[in-house]
Amino acid sequence: MAIKKKTEAIVEVKEESTVAEAVKKPVAKKAAPAKKAVVKTTEKPAAKKPVAKKEEPKESVMIQYGANEVVMKDVVAAAVNAYKASHQGIEIKTVDVYVKPEENAAYYVVNGDDSEGNNKINLF
Repeated sequence: MAIKKKTEAIVEVKEESTVAEAVKKPVAKKAAPAKKAVVKTTEKPAAKKPVAKKEEPKESVMIQYGANEVVMKDVVAAAVNAYKASHQGIEIKTVDVYVKPEENAAYYVVNGDDSEGNNKINLF
């Protein structure tokens, strides 16, 4: 036979004891949870590796006309150098290059200004 106490603990009553004695008996307590040990270390956390930036693909533009070939990067560099030679101290913001292979030439416009008329580069 078992008696239910308010604390929801179940106490067994033996035939020889009375209900009053059974209620007075201490109920076994649950064991306290074990404390976790805290270990302090002097090691520093591993440094994060920098995230590698995704490289842009290398670009190369070539103009071929007949048996001739020219790299556009070289044409743009020649346009910038030609402009700098005649316009010292002016900052270059934009360079537009127009290639005309039938004339073996390229024409450039720097900073939107092509008014001088001497903006021709020989390609081949």
